[in-house]
Amino acid sequence: MPNVLLSQDGAVATVTVNRPDKLNALNAATLDELDSAFREIEAAESARAVIVTGAGEKAFVAGADINELAQLTSIRAKATARRGQRLFRRIELFPKPVVAAVNGFALGGGCELAMACHVRIASENAQFGLPEVGLGVIPGYGGTQRLARLVGRGRAIELTLTGQRIPAQEAWRIGLVNRVVPLEKLIEETGKLVGAMLRNAPVALAAALESIHLGLDMAMEQGMVLEANSFGVVSATEDMREGMQAFLDKRKPEFKNR
Repeated sequence: MPNVLLSQDGAVATVTVNRPDKLNALNAATLDELDSAFREIEAAESARAVIVTGAGEKAFVAGADINELAQLTSIRAKATARRGQRLFRRIELFPKPVVAAVNGFALGGGCELAMACHVRIASENAQFGLPEVGLGVIPGYGGTQRLARLVGRGRAIELTLTGQRIPAQEAWRIGLVNRVVPLEKLIEETGKLVGAMLRNAPVALAAALESIHLGLDMAMEQGMVLEANSFGVVSATEDMREGMQAFLDKRKPEFKNR
C-alpha cells in the first residue's frame, strides 16, 4: 500500500499514513488503504493493539485532500462523507485498543481520525483543528459529533465555528488529548501506554471498549444492562478464570484471549 504503511512489533500493529509530501492528507486511495489495514489487523490474532501515526515530523494528518474535495458534486460529497464516517466508526468500535500518536498537524480529517481512535497522545508540536467552515463546508467524517462528546458542546461549537487551531497543551487542557510528550519520545511513550493495556485480558479490553462506546449512545439504564450483560459474558471466559487464579496465587496472569 503506497499511502499507508502497516507493520507489527510483537502484539502491536502500527498504521502510518505515508504521504509526507502532502502532509499525509487523506485522499480516496488513502482511506481505502486505511480500511484494508484495519481489516487485516482485526483478522490477525497476533495483533492485540494498534498505534496510528503519520509519516514525518510535521503532520499526523493535515486534513482531507482538497484537490479531490473541490471536484465533488453534492451527491458525491455526501457519499464521500458517509464513506469516511463508516471507516472512522469502524476504528472507533475496533475490538482492540487503538492509540493515536499525533506527531504534528491534526486538522480536518486528521483531527477526525485522531478522535476516532480510543486514546490520543500528542507531541508538543501538534496542532488540532476543524477548519472546514473556512472552505465553505463542515466536518464530514464525524467531527461535529465526536468533538462535542470529547470536550463538551460549548467548546466544540467555538472550535468548529471559528476553525481555530489549538496547540497540544490546549488540546490536553480541554480533554481532546490524553497526554502531551516531546516529539522525540512520542512513539516510546505511546508504546508504554499500549504496553500497560496489553498486560490485561484481551477479552476484557474488547468488552470494556464495546460497553463504553455503545453505552454513550444509550440512556443510563440501557447502558447498565449492556455492562451487566458484558460482565456476564467475560465471567465465563478462560481469561477470567486465569486472571482470578493468578491474583490468588500472587503471580502474573497468562491470558489466552479466550
